[in-house]
Amino acid sequence: MPIYAYKCDACGHAKDVLQKMSDAPLTDCPACGAPKFNKQLTAPGFQLKGTGWYATDFKGGGAAAVPAAAGTAADAVATPASAAGGDTAAPAATASAAGCAASCACH
Repeated sequence: MPIYAYKCDACGHAKDVLQKMSDAPLTDCPACGAPKFNKQLTAPGFQLKGTGWYATDFKGGGAAAVPAAAGTAADAVATPASAAGGDTAAPAATASAAGCAASCACH
């Protein structure tokens, strides 16, 4: 079951509540009783443990996880922009876009 963060707009009381996704949201503040108790938007938190993909593919820096052809294409795209004195963020965006087809949804 997910944990939802709630905060009262009237008194500022905040509380984390363990609820089913199908449960109706809470509306009444447990501290002041006002009907101003609203769900807050929060980032999910999780941790991967064990001998999964992190320990085998990315823990040592990820060099072994990148295929040689993909690294070469990224270097080829990044070299002209960096040699011309361009922004260092632009080659990364160009390199990621180089792997996409012209009809993809990201362009």
